[in-house]
Amino acid sequence: MVSDDHPGLRKVIAEVLPESVWQRCYVHFLRNAIDYMPRNGDDDCLKELRWLYDRRDLAEARKDLAIWLKRWESKYPKLCSWVEDNIEETFSFYQLPMGHHKHMKSTNMLERLNEEIKRRTHIVRIFPNEASCLRLVRALCVETHENWIEAHRYLDMSLLREHKKQELMKLAV
Repeated sequence: MVSDDHPGLRKVIAEVLPESVWQRCYVHFLRNAIDYMPRNGDDDCLKELRWLYDRRDLAEARKDLAIWLKRWESKYPKLCSWVEDNIEETFSFYQLPMGHHKHMKSTNMLERLNEEIKRRTHIVRIFPNEASCLRLVRALCVETHENWIEAHRYLDMSLLREHKKQELMKLAV
């Protein structure tokens, strides 16, 4: 998953990893939605939109999206049109096991890593060369990766393996 802050990165990732799926952060999506509402807009509208990300599966989310669009399209046509055009990018996490939804629907994990890299590079302040900075960043990434896999278990990969088995069994039938 990649933060939405990097234009052009999506294209590069698609070229390098063609089987990857783009997941737009739902928090950033909801923040962007505010731009399509009047300043004195109804808070319930955005609350209901946010609730779509708590659904159990994609079919349920799409069904509730249709209800949401019907309810709000007369009051906020600009917002509803924008949501219709862009919301599918935020639903990619539904392809993963339910236990991964909480972590993969936002970019919190990446943003935390980026903040740690920023913090640690600011402590050093001056690097003798670009390679030394890159070594520090690599070491931080390796440390974080090991922590996610061994200590913290940010994602339980056994859920993903089981999910893939079930998907393959569906295809075999």
